[in-house]
Amino acid sequence: MCGITSYVGPRDAASVVLDGLTRLEYRGYDSAGIVSFDAGTTTTLKRAGKLANLQSAMAEQHLPGHRAVGHTRWATHGRPTNENAHPHVSEDGRLALVHNGIIENHAELRNRLEALGHVFTSETDSETLVHLIEEHDEGDLLTAVQEALKQVEGAYALVVAHAEGEGIVVARATSPLVIGLGDGEQFIASDVSALLPYTDRVVYLSDGEVAVVNETAVTLYGPDGAERSLDVDVIDWDADAADKGGWPHYMLKEIYEQPTVLQNTLAERFNEAGDDVTLDLTLDPATFDRIVVVAAGTASYAGMVGEAFLERLARIPCEVQVASEFRYAEPILDERTLVVAVSQSGETIDTLEAVREAKRAGAKTLAILNVRGSSIAREVDDILYIHAGPEIGVASTKAYLAMLAAFALLAVWVGRTRGALDAERAKAWIEELRTAPARVEEVLQRRPAVQDAVPLLDDARGVLYLGRGVNVASAFEGALKLKEITYLHAEAYPTGEMKHGPIALIDAATPVVALAPEGRLHAKTLSNLQEVRARDGRVLAIASDGDEAIASHADVILTVPRTSELLSPMLLAVPMQLLAYETAVRLGRDVDQPRNLAKSVTVE
Repeated sequence: MCGITSYVGPRDAASVVLDGLTRLEYRGYDSAGIVSFDAGTTTTLKRAGKLANLQSAMAEQHLPGHRAVGHTRWATHGRPTNENAHPHVSEDGRLALVHNGIIENHAELRNRLEALGHVFTSETDSETLVHLIEEHDEGDLLTAVQEALKQVEGAYALVVAHAEGEGIVVARATSPLVIGLGDGEQFIASDVSALLPYTDRVVYLSDGEVAVVNETAVTLYGPDGAERSLDVDVIDWDADAADKGGWPHYMLKEIYEQPTVLQNTLAERFNEAGDDVTLDLTLDPATFDRIVVVAAGTASYAGMVGEAFLERLARIPCEVQVASEFRYAEPILDERTLVVAVSQSGETIDTLEAVREAKRAGAKTLAILNVRGSSIAREVDDILYIHAGPEIGVASTKAYLAMLAAFALLAVWVGRTRGALDAERAKAWIEELRTAPARVEEVLQRRPAVQDAVPLLDDARGVLYLGRGVNVASAFEGALKLKEITYLHAEAYPTGEMKHGPIALIDAATPVVALAPEGRLHAKTLSNLQEVRARDGRVLAIASDGDEAIASHADVILTVPRTSELLSPMLLAVPMQLLAYETAVRLGRDVDQPRNLAKSVTVE
């Protein structure tokens, strides 16, 4: 969750680190700080609040040196204050570190260290690490870090430096950390987006690894302390892809990138005859009898749509489980089960632990991911990449549509391989799938209608999202988007469940967003909306072009191009994303950095 950037090399280190923190502010923005090292001295600057507070302070105070370590914090232990901000510094001011993750035995360590005379100045679990390393420091920082970490329980991405010496020591357990390789300079970050302007050559640390990073070399050690060779990856994103490019918010930019993203996800994945897909997967669908999807948040709603794709097209049993509950539920898994983990970042801790539980049970594992080299990517049996490019906005948009496209491809691949999907039906589905980018582009051109609809939510006490069939998942995703960036209360239900409780919520102050595309259940949806209107409920309906029947059942109507019921979630997502965005702007919310949220949840 929190963001880390560090640098060692000939440049002004603090400036490079600040630039990296700017690119990572979406990961943590409760406080920020930088420590620089110069000629045996350290200079530390920390500020609570947004990164802009640190930027203002740095404009008045230069941090000299060619080594620096920085951090943007998403608070876990202790409130967002200057004292709780990272970096944490030893009592003599010469040892400093930043930490992502949670030290589970921090209370025990703190008590022991205080008994030895160490004085703590923050409420954080992270500060225990600087004192613990200081306790083991006898002039060899690498050894001190390795010895200290033997006593630590929990998750960490750790960056440590000492005034004496020329390098930086990094370590990882569960929380992500990546080293960027330069020419006579090295970079360290918790996310590759901070490295894009400087290098495309990276080394992802694996669990238990520790590395010493100097200007001209990176030396990597495994959990056993033995030196390891570097496994260098090349990033295929560019710096421009992670910039706003003139858009007012990352979220809006990413919403408008969705037609291109869909093209990228689908590109070169259909066979020449157009009746099958070609996926670079090694798994054999004949070896599994059921599929379990594990994911969190938006990815779990993509999984719900994926469940419908897989069951209706591939005719294979599929279920979706929330990743944070999965490994505690004693799941029934065996070697005939395929567990599909869905994550944009590939670092979502709950999903990663679900993968590990699945592997312990002997199940096969497949990941639907955006980020190469991520933790989940290194642990699963197979990977289906969505090729969405860097997604910076905290509220996921383009990754969601790309995940739906990936599930659509997976369903065809499984169905055709298992003989459950014939060539004729597969060809019809693929032909429609190919039209999705153009249809999403058409929906984006209807943004003015969404802007006109926003006043319906003025003075709303809450908002109810309703959907049927495959679009129950769409309702959940729409409600989540509204909650995330507007802070309005929103709930989602299957439309047919409204009579079983939620109808009690409906009045003039609780608008209803009704997903009503053409399909088998359209008539039943209209009947349900009549019940809403009879109770003074205001309805914003999202319907298919040419639907004349919807007019008498809604106060405001947004339309999308006509498509099959199964593919409709791709189109319905766009007006819901725009509705959340335009409402948030109208309310003056921080769209890209909504309160209390971080882009990637890497701690339990």
